[in-house]
Amino acid sequence: MANAPHGGILKDLYLRDAGKQDQLRAEASTLPSLVLTDRQLCDLELILNGGFSPLEGFLNQKDYNSVVKDIRLANGVLWSMPITLDVSQKEVTDLKIAPKQRITLLDSRDYEPLAILTVEDVYKPDKSFEAKNVFGADDSAHPAVHYLHTIAKEFYVGGSLQAVQPLSHYDYVSNRYTPSELRAHFKKLQWTRVVAFQTRNPMHRAHRELTVRAARQRKAHLLIHPVVGLTKPGDIDHYTRVRVYKALMPKYPNGMAELSLLPLAMRMGGPREAVWHALIRKNHGVTHFIVGRDHAGPGKNSQGVDFYGPYDAQELCEKYKSEIGIEIVPFQMVTYCPDSDEYLPADEVPEGVKTLNISGTELRRRLKTGLPIPEWFSYPEVVRVLRQSHPPRDQQGFTVFFTGLHASGKNAIARALQVSLNQESTRSVSLLLGENVRQELSSELGFSKRDRDTNIARQAFVAGELTRAGAAAIVAPIAPYDEARQKARKEIEKYGGFYLIHVATPLSECERLDRDGVYERARKGEIKEFTGINDPYEQPKNADLTVDITKQSIAQAVHEIILLLEKDGYIGSK
Repeated sequence: MANAPHGGILKDLYLRDAGKQDQLRAEASTLPSLVLTDRQLCDLELILNGGFSPLEGFLNQKDYNSVVKDIRLANGVLWSMPITLDVSQKEVTDLKIAPKQRITLLDSRDYEPLAILTVEDVYKPDKSFEAKNVFGADDSAHPAVHYLHTIAKEFYVGGSLQAVQPLSHYDYVSNRYTPSELRAHFKKLQWTRVVAFQTRNPMHRAHRELTVRAARQRKAHLLIHPVVGLTKPGDIDHYTRVRVYKALMPKYPNGMAELSLLPLAMRMGGPREAVWHALIRKNHGVTHFIVGRDHAGPGKNSQGVDFYGPYDAQELCEKYKSEIGIEIVPFQMVTYCPDSDEYLPADEVPEGVKTLNISGTELRRRLKTGLPIPEWFSYPEVVRVLRQSHPPRDQQGFTVFFTGLHASGKNAIARALQVSLNQESTRSVSLLLGENVRQELSSELGFSKRDRDTNIARQAFVAGELTRAGAAAIVAPIAPYDEARQKARKEIEKYGGFYLIHVATPLSECERLDRDGVYERARKGEIKEFTGINDPYEQPKNADLTVDITKQSIAQAVHEIILLLEKDGYIGSK
């Protein structure tokens, strides 16, 4: 097998354990099992296929401490990112996780056994120390630090792995190569010098130009190696990005470039992540790796300052380049010169020559509004893919989420809004009233805070799916708790617009309008946990609009909501 970095052999556990898979599968069915999270699945796949070579399992405490402190495994081999299996106290207790125990690791999508872990140790990490040393600061504005403190569980389990079977992928299978497969592919193509380009974003003409320039300067071929595991929250989904990459590939000179997808869970760890990415690419058989300006940077910290300097990643890779074992290619910023209709490195543009650029913010604005995107910036084939996935606002879905006390008038406003939107005939409109949802989706729930939050989460899920499909969803629960409303907003805004409408009709007026007499029964103690009487209602602090039927008519409230939607381009102005 081909040599891997840092003096080791490529650790492809799938190949190593191929002759024992029937035996391992039979054993796996008898062992206690642990269902893996999405990030753990990404890590597991790259351990098993050799992408994380020389690792053969999740880090034990000795290796973890060494990586966090010194960017090395305990044996001195360079490794910059702690690859850990986090578990909860309950999992440790229920599964009796202890040294020498064997545990089956399951795929969360179909509960198929993927590997058997032989436990070496169970330890409780100092997460603040890990955050400061690995990511540079214990600041939850960093996505990996936020993950550490709010999502990752309290214990880590270290141990070696045996491969039961590969993870199943059903998308872009022909573009998914393991390190061993990619090395074999390069050998078949007789590629001996390969430049790898890492990306988690769509690619445009500037990316094509800089990658071609890098390959030509090194007399090498090119591997477009995008991350399709977990990236930065808010990134464009990998389906759209891969369609973009596929549209771009014919734009390369014939025989220059290949596309392979990397199932990596990024940490956005800047300099340490750049070293990690380079080691991973070495395992995949490349000889050169492009490291960009602010490579894998997460943006700004809680003080509004960039977490990392623009060239910190390049400097750390340069420091360890002899141990990494491949050449680091600094990212060359290129810019478009309209007078000569060409892209040039920014530092080679003569003084006074006009240049053009479109920022990411401007690109998103043009996509949302349907404005043209010039061909000098991106190829029509790429723009077509992006427009399909990011239609203009008047083709996107949205949710109008009402909150307010019982009998506040929110149901009447919601019904009137549905009628008003239906006459637009631009998209289907669905109305989810609180009592209907209770009956159809949440009949088993009570009125405790936990049950109320679950009810709102279900409504947010349905509204999110409708929004994603380009429909309009009108949701009208009481939704008394701010945290549940904020979670609903976060869930739905991934797919389209979200408008929180607070119907702030005073309690006294709600009681007067209450035809069912439920307020009176609640005051007599006949109804428990009734919002506004013996259960709290938290006033929204970030409502997009506040209305009060003692101060405005239902028609006026609907008009104000329509104006909001028109202003943001979701419906056309009249």
